[in-house]
Amino acid sequence: MAQTEKVADRGERVKQPQPRSVRVVLMALMIAMLLAMLDNMIVGTAMPTIVGDLGGIEHLSWVVTAYTLATAASTPIWGKVGDMYGRKGAFLTSIVIFLIGSALSGMAQGMTELIAFRAVQGLGAGGLMVGVMAIIGDLIPPRERGKYQGMMAGVMALAMIGGPLVGGTITDHLGWRWTFYINLPIGAVALVMITAVLHLPKKRSGGSIDYLGAALLTVGITSIVLVTTWGGSEYAWGSAVIMELIGLGVAALVGFVFSQTKAAEPILPLHIFRSRNFTLMSVIGFITGFVMFGAVLFLPLYQQSVQGASATNSGLLLLPMLLSMMVVSLVAGRVTTSTGKYKVFPVVGSVLMIGGLFLLSQMDTGTSRFMSGVYMAVLGAGMGCLMQITMLVTQNSVEMKDIGVASSSATLFRTLGSSFGVAIMGALFNNKVQDVMAERAGALGGRMTEKSAQLDAASLAKLPTPVREAYEFAVSSGTHVAFLLGSVVAVVALIASVFIKEVALRGGPSGQEREAAPSGDAVAEPV
Repeated sequence: MAQTEKVADRGERVKQPQPRSVRVVLMALMIAMLLAMLDNMIVGTAMPTIVGDLGGIEHLSWVVTAYTLATAASTPIWGKVGDMYGRKGAFLTSIVIFLIGSALSGMAQGMTELIAFRAVQGLGAGGLMVGVMAIIGDLIPPRERGKYQGMMAGVMALAMIGGPLVGGTITDHLGWRWTFYINLPIGAVALVMITAVLHLPKKRSGGSIDYLGAALLTVGITSIVLVTTWGGSEYAWGSAVIMELIGLGVAALVGFVFSQTKAAEPILPLHIFRSRNFTLMSVIGFITGFVMFGAVLFLPLYQQSVQGASATNSGLLLLPMLLSMMVVSLVAGRVTTSTGKYKVFPVVGSVLMIGGLFLLSQMDTGTSRFMSGVYMAVLGAGMGCLMQITMLVTQNSVEMKDIGVASSSATLFRTLGSSFGVAIMGALFNNKVQDVMAERAGALGGRMTEKSAQLDAASLAKLPTPVREAYEFAVSSGTHVAFLLGSVVAVVALIASVFIKEVALRGGPSGQEREAAPSGDAVAEPV
């Protein structure tokens, strides 16, 4: 089996691993990716039990928020550290920090401790996703990367479907602390496999980390996430706290952009935005995050409240969307690898995403589970065209020395998109449900949904039939406006897709990648 050589940034040639070694490394990377994606879904199922044991229900939201904030804020920094000092060391460090945070969270004796340890866990998680994508970018040329897209989509589907089921089972039989401890043996396997099999060139940058840029970006991202998390729930959108956070976030991000023009080793080099494809893919990634996480939030809610589905198997409710996404992602990857063409997938994916969201917006109290499953499959097909292609084109649009920064930027934009999607779609949903309940169920309906528009199964079962029917209509009305907004926002992704320039993927047939690669890119050459 022939080996290949890769031309590294400083001119040295580095032996590429044999395909068998690549598969072993990819297996370890997928385990690490699963850790990062599975965690919040497992922990979410255990939250009622955790509150019952530790108390502090008033701080409940911070268990998730602390993790999300730490993950989002650290993501760009991990990408830059990997570019400067070597990806293997940065990735292994992120796994160790994640496992330490998991162990400490499992041992927490109070809600304050749990929140602090979840932040530690989030710091590690920020490096997991970036590390996986950047290492894949190092090991596998973009032209060949499509073969592995189905594997990554499969991990995402497994996390979304299996998370609630695994979390519920562990909590019921082993206790909530094991929802954190379960990460330790899985993470240890990934740690050992990566240490033994992954061989990447060691790097040592002469520069130092841009601490000012890192601090400003952290403040800016934290402010954005808090605005989207608290706005309309903890605080009114027009409240002083939200306005102050918006002001702080804008000031920090403006300062960050200015600092990047002066820094010797900027956290986010602004020159990468000169690539049209990189900028367009960042926009598409933001929109994809906006739409996907909104769908993941509202579809189970609709099916439980309106269609009477069980909350226990909430992950299975998304099966039509996730299976469609996985199959289409696999097909898109194979076609991209065999033809080198990819522009068609963002365009078609955006059209399917718009269509799927519009169909979902038409659901009402009489929509069958079969039809809602068909609508979800359409949306999933759109996601399958977009999820991995965006990362592939993003990495193909920058020099090899910036692969980590590009990967972290794509991950960050998707994360911020999900924060905005959940916040804006959630605000529309809540307002619509409250309005309809007040209109159809009078003062009682208004009081029921005053604090939260989402009622659990126990609360629904106790409602008088007329009030329950009013709530079902209210939820279907709320999902209508939320998904309709999503379909309108998805039009931006379609516009961006039309302007993508089809640049040949590196690692293609002889000579193509040299012509296409940005100046200074490393390319894979057959020996």
